[in-house]
Amino acid sequence: MGVSAVDWATARRLAYEAGRAAAGPAEIVPLGAADGRTLAEPLLALTDLPAFPTSSIDGWAVRGPAPWRPVGRVLAGSTPAPLTEAGTCVEIATGAMVPAGAEALIRVEESTRDAAGLVEGAPRTTPEWRLPGEEATKGEELLPIGTSVDPAVIGVAATCGYETLTVTARTRAALRIFGDELLTSGPPGDGRVRDSLGPQMPGWLRRGGADITEADVTGPVEDTLDAHVTAIRTAFERADLVCTTGGTMHGPVDHLHPALAELGAEYVVNTVAVRPGFPMLLARLPGPRDRFLAGLPGNPQSAVIALVTLVQPLLDGLAGRPAPILPRVVTTAPVRGRGNDTHLALARLTPDGREATPVGHVGSAMLRGLANAHGFLLVAPGTQATAGDELPFLPLPLLSGERR
Repeated sequence: MGVSAVDWATARRLAYEAGRAAAGPAEIVPLGAADGRTLAEPLLALTDLPAFPTSSIDGWAVRGPAPWRPVGRVLAGSTPAPLTEAGTCVEIATGAMVPAGAEALIRVEESTRDAAGLVEGAPRTTPEWRLPGEEATKGEELLPIGTSVDPAVIGVAATCGYETLTVTARTRAALRIFGDELLTSGPPGDGRVRDSLGPQMPGWLRRGGADITEADVTGPVEDTLDAHVTAIRTAFERADLVCTTGGTMHGPVDHLHPALAELGAEYVVNTVAVRPGFPMLLARLPGPRDRFLAGLPGNPQSAVIALVTLVQPLLDGLAGRPAPILPRVVTTAPVRGRGNDTHLALARLTPDGREATPVGHVGSAMLRGLANAHGFLLVAPGTQATAGDELPFLPLPLLSGERR
């Protein structure tokens, strides 16, 4: 029986909504373990930032008119006594608390001392200290729920005085490779091809925010229904998301759909109107909590397209991240349409990220083009793109702060 393919944008929306509905409870982790996670609570300023008037220079904190008589020194980390007498000053270090009563700061390199040790100099027009609350006021929201945590976010949290962060739970993933024709080592030959998805998919999943280890990858799985059912059941003993590669069609050794039926799964998406990669699927497994299986096609580029189409939005939803808005770029060359399907065309961005050039070697079974691309240009159904057209651009998943 034929299946109506879901349009590409709808498939991504359905995957994202399924993830949001199944998002697990938040958890508290130490700052050092929060990199790559997602804020489950807003990050609020615990105090004014800075919390006290802070010197921006090495020099002198002075009161009254020059010359000034030094009466002490203020270093970072100490609480100074007030300056109460006109004509006095204290030596002050960058980052130190400005004493109460100080009227100006003088840079050390713009000051002089006479034989009696008195300090002379002129303050600059712009004050040389940071005022309390200049960066943020106590209780102010610094970052909203759904912010991806990177080292800069961790730094902000540490500055505020946080020791832990409340983040969304990470998704534990597993990978099952289907296909008796696959080799796991050595070059291809004699009718067999080298498995390229087992080595690469864990990296893409980690970049999407999932946890997956070498022990979570199994395959090739024998081309029988019993072996497929057993492999999937075993994967779900540890994982909340299982990705499979191959077997998404209805050929003589394609056992994924019958396996899902035996496991009582329901389809979130079954086939997407996109080229390459249309025979992809996302299914929900029954149980006390929502678990998902993403069926990725066996052709390598098609599998990656299935990952960015269904798996990445699902992971975004599970992590509580906002659904991304795709940037738009100008294509430097024509890109053909694919009839009634969305065409995802591999392309490489210019350094400024404003233009994209389609790359070569982009057959669904090829990976050379993928290795030279930053993501995909989107050509809408029923259209063609010419050089100079502005198109949506779907980036490949990257680690936090990563650049390709």
